[in-house]
Amino acid sequence: MRYLFVGDSMTVGSAGDFTWRYRMWQHLCRGGEPFSVVGPRVTLYDKATDAADSADYADPSFPPHARRHLAGWGEGWRHLAPLIGDAAREHRPDVALVSLGLIDLGFFTDARETAEHAVHFIEQARAARPRIRMVLLPVIPNTRADLDPDFAVQCAELNERLAKAVADLDTPASPLLMASRPEGYDIRLDTYDGTHPNAAGEHKLAAAFADALHQAWGIGGRYQARP
Repeated sequence: MRYLFVGDSMTVGSAGDFTWRYRMWQHLCRGGEPFSVVGPRVTLYDKATDAADSADYADPSFPPHARRHLAGWGEGWRHLAPLIGDAAREHRPDVALVSLGLIDLGFFTDARETAEHAVHFIEQARAARPRIRMVLLPVIPNTRADLDPDFAVQCAELNERLAKAVADLDTPASPLLMASRPEGYDIRLDTYDGTHPNAAGEHKLAAAFADALHQAWGIGGRYQARP
């Protein structure tokens, strides 16, 4: 099984992070089934240089081949939809685990347009890999939603639109799945700044994907590791 992790700053992580990708890799290793992590990028974002040029993962033993991803600080559906086709053709993922949308709503588009970019992403991924499976994580509102009611409404609307897109576009050949919000996720306790996951949040994000794969498709087991 070949996994592609797709996302924004919550997925790529910054220098010194473990990342939920690392937690998911550990989970897959514990499962004992053969797998690989694929993607065109391997680095973290470095706040000091304002560039994705860091290899400073919190665990230096995290192997380079497992660091692969298609994620970017400040990138959303609108940025990665044009890139997924080439990434899927070159790296041939069987499963894409996708966490996107907060950046789109925060800086670029509304819920309707963001959902359109998500549909385009799905179409481009399938054009390159007709049998790809995709798991989409709902947007987790950050602290801005506490201060900006309109933003909170947009987050809720996007999750509704994403769920509808998943239901409408799901096929036996290329299944789509909307994961549940990570169980017990609290931005006050599970992030270090109201948006980006700390160690506890990383485990909960990985668990949301792992449990969705297990419950819906029988892939792997339930997530066992906890912080």
